[in-house]
Amino acid sequence: MNRRIGQLAIGLMVCYLALFVSLQIPQMFRTKQLNANPSNTRQVEQVFDKPRGNIITADGVVIARTVPAKPGDRFKYQREYPAGELFANITGYFTLANGASQVERVFNDTLSGKGIPLRNLGDLVGRTDPTGDVYLTIRADYQRLAAKLLGKREGSIVMMDPRSGAILAMYSWPTYDPNLIATHNSKEATKQLEKLFADKRKPLLANAYQERYMPGSTFKLITTSTALTTGVASPETLFAEEREYLPPQTTDPIENYGGKSCGGDLREVFRRSCNTPFARLAVLLGGDRFVQGANDFGLNEAPPFDLPSPAASFVSDSGERFEDQVPVLAQRGFGAENVQLTPLALAMVTATIANGGNEMAPYVVGRTTDRNGTSVTTTKPKVWKVAMTKSVADTMVDLMIGVVKGPNGTAQGRFSLSNGIQVAAKTGTAQLNPKGQEQRSHAWITAFAPAKAPQVVVTVMLKGVNAVISAGTGGRLAGPIANQLLSYAVLNP
Repeated sequence: MNRRIGQLAIGLMVCYLALFVSLQIPQMFRTKQLNANPSNTRQVEQVFDKPRGNIITADGVVIARTVPAKPGDRFKYQREYPAGELFANITGYFTLANGASQVERVFNDTLSGKGIPLRNLGDLVGRTDPTGDVYLTIRADYQRLAAKLLGKREGSIVMMDPRSGAILAMYSWPTYDPNLIATHNSKEATKQLEKLFADKRKPLLANAYQERYMPGSTFKLITTSTALTTGVASPETLFAEEREYLPPQTTDPIENYGGKSCGGDLREVFRRSCNTPFARLAVLLGGDRFVQGANDFGLNEAPPFDLPSPAASFVSDSGERFEDQVPVLAQRGFGAENVQLTPLALAMVTATIANGGNEMAPYVVGRTTDRNGTSVTTTKPKVWKVAMTKSVADTMVDLMIGVVKGPNGTAQGRFSLSNGIQVAAKTGTAQLNPKGQEQRSHAWITAFAPAKAPQVVVTVMLKGVNAVISAGTGGRLAGPIANQLLSYAVLNP
C-alpha cells in the first residue's frame, strides 16, 4: 500500500512539474514573441496608461502634458497639447494606436521615465513620479509671433541662434492639432491621421526641415562664399553689363530677373541679385569646386538634428560630373535647375556666415530633468562644419549688409530695427514655371541681426501656390515678416 501511495505521489509531482514548465516556458522564452503579437495590447496599454513628463518651452510654457482622463474613460490619463497646432511639428503626438512622433518619440524614455536614473529608495519601489521633463530651446513668444505673421500662407519660418545652433522658433503652415490624434477614440484618431496623410500640402511633415524647395537667389550665398574661398572672385571682381549670358553647350541663354541689364563689381551684382554673374561664377569654379563649396556647408547630406528624419538639401548627385553639362552648372550657380534646400538648411547657411564660418549643429532640446527638476542631460553646442575662414565670413557679412542698405539692394528699406541696429540679409525669388507658362515662384529671405554681433537668424519661405505670392519677390513679401521677427527678438533676447 505504501509503495502504491509513493508511486501516486511521484506521479502527481511529475504532473505538477510538467504543468509548471508548460506555463513558465512561454513567459521565459517567448516573452518577446508574445509582446510583439499585435493581438496582445496589454503591455502597450500598461505603458500608455501611466504618468508622462512635460514638454516645456525655453520661456517656461508647458506645451505637452498628461492630465487625468475624463470620467468614464477606460484610461486614467490623457495626453494634452494646450497650444493646439502651434507646436505640433515639434512636440509631435503620443497615441495608443498610432504611435508617437517628433519629441514625443525621440525623447520617449525621458518622458516615460525609462531614461531617468534612480536616485533613492522611493524611486526604486515606485513611490515617486519617475517621469522626466523635456525643455526646448524654442521660445513660445517667438513661435506665436512667427505663426501670426505667416498666417494662412503656405510656408515656413526658422529662427535660430547662430552662436550655438539652438532653434528659437520653427513653424510651418499648414499644420495640425495633435489633440485630435491623441484622443483615446482610436477610430477617430486614425480618421484624423488618414485625412492629414491625404492632404497634398503635407501638414504632418515638419516642412521647415523635412521638405525641400528651390531656394532661388538665396543660394548665391553659397556660390559667392565658395568663389571667395577659392580665390575665383573678390569683392572687386568686375562683371560686364548684360541682360543675358549664354553658357557653353547650349542655345538657351540665362536671363536676369525681369530681363534687366546688370553688371558691376561683386558688391553691386550681389546686392542687386543678378543671375548672369553667378552663373558665370559657377562655370569658373567648375563642378568639383562648386560641389565642394556646397558640401562644406553640409548640403547634400542630412544635418545632425535632434528631431527625426531631417531632409538632406540637394545640390548635386554623388559623383555627378559637369564637363558635359555646363548649362546645368551655370543654372545651379544662382539656385535654379534642380537645387533644393530646406528652410532649416538655409538658416544654417546664414548662421554659418553670422558665426564667422563655423556651422553649429542645430537642436531643439536644450535639457532634460527628472520630476524634481534635477538636470539629467544638457545639450552642448558643437561645431558641425567649418565652411569658410573668418575673413571670408566677414566679407559675406558686408555683402549682405549691402543688400539692405546699398543702392538698389533687393532688401533696401525692408528693415527698420530700433536704435539703428543694422541687419544683414539675402533675398530670393525662386521661379518654378518654365518659360512661357503662368508664373509661379517661392519668396524667400534670410537675415540676421545685429549684423556685426549676430544674435538671431531668421529665414522665411513663402510657397508659390497662388498669384499673390508668385507675382511678388522675397524682399517685398518675406521681408516684412523677417523685419518684425528680428525687431522683436533683438528687443527681447
